[in-house]
Parts: sequence; C-alpha cells; structure tokens
Amino acid sequence: QVRLVESGGGLAQPGGSLNLSCTASGDDITPYAMGWYRQPPGKERELVVLSWPAGSINYADSVKGRFTISRDNMKSTVYMQMGNLRPYDTAVYYCYALLVPNGDWGQGTRVSVSS
Repeated sequence: QVRLVESGGGLAQPGGSLNLSCTASGDDITPYAMGWYRQPPGKERELVVLSWPAGSINYADSVKGRFTISRDNMKSTVYMQMGNLRPYDTAVYYCYALLVPNGDWGQGTRVSVSS
C-alpha cells in the first residue's frame, strides 16, 4: 500500500499546458502500475493513462499525443505533462497506484481549462 500526494493542478487556457506530479510514500513503486484517472464535473471517473512496470503505457484516446506520463522510481514520483489542453480536460485528476489486486488513490488535484 502506498500513500499518494498529487500536485500541479490549476487553471490553464485552451491550448495551454500544465504538469502534474504524484509522489508516493510507504513502498517502492517499481513493481506498481502507476497512472492517472480523472473525474470531469458530473461524470464518472475515467482512465487517463497507466504506466506498467514492464514499460508499456496505455493512454486514453482523448489524450493521446497531448499528454505524456513519466516515472522516476528512485524518487517514487510519477509525472504527467499535459499539453494542448481543451475545456473537456477540466476535471479532478487522481493519481493511482496498482499492485494487483490492490489499488491506491491520491486525494486529487483540480485542473480547469477555460478562457
């Protein structure tokens, strides 16, 4: 089990960029799948991206080519660079750590995209 703390949310204009970070504590994240989910206002939580320990990465179609995940296992930190932001990217973004069968969530960080 890990404790996850996100940072980096905020307000961006359409076409702008934001970077999110997620720092884990309590365990070595090397064997974990690490990623991000988001929950837009009034909608269900949805997968944004998941980085598997063997190296594969799954992006939601809606963010492919715009968002990039990276991880530094030595620093127990996962990053997500978000570019060409659009209003529909507005959501609370949650860091997620999966070590099958258990998953842990961060508290969330809000991202708002508006002109």
